[in-house]
Amino acid sequence: MEGADDIDLNADGMEEDRSQTIDLSSEACLVIEISDALSERDKVKFTIHTRTTLPEFKLHDFSVTRDHEEFIWLYDRYQDNENLEAYIIPHPPPKPDFDTAREKLQRLGESEGVLTKEEFDKMKQELEAEYLATFKKTVAMHELFLTRLASHSVLRNDSNFRVFLEYNGDDADDFFENEKRFLVDYHTRVKEALKASDKMTISHKGTAGCYLSIGSATNQMGTSEPTSLNKFLSRFGGLIEKYRKIDNRVVADEDLKLSDILRYYARDLSSAKDLLYRRSRCVSSYENANKGLEKARNKNKDVQTAEKVQQAAREKFENMSEIAKQELLDFKQKRVTAFKRNLSELAELELKHAKIAAQLFRNTISALKEIA
Repeated sequence: MEGADDIDLNADGMEEDRSQTIDLSSEACLVIEISDALSERDKVKFTIHTRTTLPEFKLHDFSVTRDHEEFIWLYDRYQDNENLEAYIIPHPPPKPDFDTAREKLQRLGESEGVLTKEEFDKMKQELEAEYLATFKKTVAMHELFLTRLASHSVLRNDSNFRVFLEYNGDDADDFFENEKRFLVDYHTRVKEALKASDKMTISHKGTAGCYLSIGSATNQMGTSEPTSLNKFLSRFGGLIEKYRKIDNRVVADEDLKLSDILRYYARDLSSAKDLLYRRSRCVSSYENANKGLEKARNKNKDVQTAEKVQQAAREKFENMSEIAKQELLDFKQKRVTAFKRNLSELAELELKHAKIAAQLFRNTISALKEIA
């Protein structure tokens, strides 16, 4: 399927024209829909269209682009808000997963020369329909999450929700926008690496456990009668047991130097993303202060008060931006240094254990030759 990794659902009829069915006559109306979605190899970008009459928003009709990780960020903010503990927080949408469909499409492409054209076209159409159905379901689940928040009289007033719906980065400099895009993608990749590292460690522990069974069984066979073969088996069982201990040390080092550093920075990257969103709220407050000052000047009423509010908001925004920029630069340098150090130490430890294991095998081989 040519468009499997880059599908515009709007072009495929994903978007319905619902503008005729939405009533904005209510004094407190907030209508949200995902008007478009684009699938890329490692993420889905959702275009979120908001129409509202709520005075808290700067515009009555606007759109932003968000990916799945930002939906999870919004859910986490609700979960962390102690003032919302008595409310039912809608469950976040599931992570988009099109790997199975893509694998089927890839296998189909590899079998193009084997199948007849009619068979190939039929299977291709079926897989494309399956892929699109999965995609539509994913979009629907993300839209449902937002509409449930929007329909709740309390949850829709959360400031993080407004930032999620409204903030598009037009008022931020390139540094923070680039950092936001990078951290979202980097966080996803670090979590994937952590999952793979944990899986590797578990498998390695299982292998070390097998050595215990093999060594124990070999030792038992070697204690039946005092023959040369039994001495050989007993010595070989001892080798397996010693190697198991070495392998266990390797597993512990992998867990400490690789999995733990990935786990630590997965959490720290979430904190860094939170910083960017807090700055987004600061931007929003600054814009609201500018808006308030403009209204005050137009009405020629409470201008001095509005100017003080606007000045305080500007100073807070500028101060936070300066500090946040340095924090993000320091964070980048620290994490690069930490990863380099841990990976270098892991390589040195594995090399050390490999040398010990090699010497163990050499000594055991020499001992076995004497028995033989």
